[in-house]
Amino acid sequence: MSYHYLLDLALILLSTKFLGIITGKFQMPRVVGALLAGLVLGPAVLNVLSETAFLSQLSELGVIVILFTAGMGTDLRELRSAGKSGFFVALCGVLVPMAMGTGFGFLAGWAGWLPENTVLENVFLGTVLTATSVSITVETLRELGRLDTKVGGTILAAALIDDVLGLIALTIVASFAGEGTNLALVLVKIVLFFAFAIVSSVLGIRLFHWMIDHARGKNLRRYPVFAFVTCLLLSYCAEEFFGVADIIGAFVAGLIVACTPKAKYIQSKFEPLSYLLLTPVFFSGIGIKVELPSLDGRLVLFSLLLLATAILSKVIGCGLGARLCGFRGMECAQVGVGMACRGEVALIVANRGLSMGVMSQAMMTPIIITVVGCAVLTPILLKLVFRGQPDSVPQESRLTDGYRATEQMDLVSAQLLNRENRTPSGKGN
Repeated sequence: MSYHYLLDLALILLSTKFLGIITGKFQMPRVVGALLAGLVLGPAVLNVLSETAFLSQLSELGVIVILFTAGMGTDLRELRSAGKSGFFVALCGVLVPMAMGTGFGFLAGWAGWLPENTVLENVFLGTVLTATSVSITVETLRELGRLDTKVGGTILAAALIDDVLGLIALTIVASFAGEGTNLALVLVKIVLFFAFAIVSSVLGIRLFHWMIDHARGKNLRRYPVFAFVTCLLLSYCAEEFFGVADIIGAFVAGLIVACTPKAKYIQSKFEPLSYLLLTPVFFSGIGIKVELPSLDGRLVLFSLLLLATAILSKVIGCGLGARLCGFRGMECAQVGVGMACRGEVALIVANRGLSMGVMSQAMMTPIIITVVGCAVLTPILLKLVFRGQPDSVPQESRLTDGYRATEQMDLVSAQLLNRENRTPSGKGN
């Protein structure tokens, strides 16, 4: 057994913290530092770290926990009120990028950058641009203290709906490519997943309340353990049985916990795990995955234009959807920028097109550059569009407050249990 993974983890944690401090000095979100740490240490620059099965699985667990904690910290009333606006934001955020991405592919072929591209390849390029990776946005909004705002709730709702619409778009395009994917089956699975999520929510909330009502002793650790088991099971079922992204199952699990009296306590127990280990590994893992071949001037220009198209298409599309729902000018920009990030979903769609023979290998490098560029630029742009807003409590301050609140809750619980154990009847709880 090799223990090299311990050295990999040490390098990742040290580099993400060091570059996070540096980016913080330049008034940039610390997430950017973690992304840059992966790029610098990965094959793209120093080639000190490479993607391994262990890091890949730990990174996937990281994004699951990020969305799980986001669900626990979500105001359900705010999320329900954001449902309508989230749908319009997601719908426009899928249609506009698909149209602009397809049009960009046609223009690139006309200009001679992609002389052998086909109509289906252009449509697949547009499908790649429909994907949204909300994990980076969630972490940045949490760091800025904006996750529980109206804009933050709309972005979360839109991101969930965006995943479903993007899956439908991919299925339709794949069916045109002759892969034989059944669109009706995909739609049925999506409907079944949401029915499964509703049933799981009702049962999970009742089970939590039963555990609280019948709890014995001073041990409160059962609640975070049960919450994490719920998160993992729903994530597994979403991906394995319904073909829906595992992070949606994790977010649903977070919403279940948010409806219980122990939500704040459980969230305070998960934030150190996310902050100390899983979040740095996930964001640095994005940079570690990047392997850039030799680039010529034409390919660099094409990649930069594709990056600009990817960001502008989401800002325009999602901003338009937000405008239709009554958001003001700066709020529309905040929603659009928050939805602009791409991630693993875009790479999965691109790899799907490559395996089907629809997309050429030459298209993969610009797509990788676009995904990494969006991941780095989105936190910076979010910082800019929220500049001048009333100050909020940053993530690290909330973590400290969470620790204090948890200690107080534990102390109060212990005092109550001691009182009950000293009842006149002599019977404990």
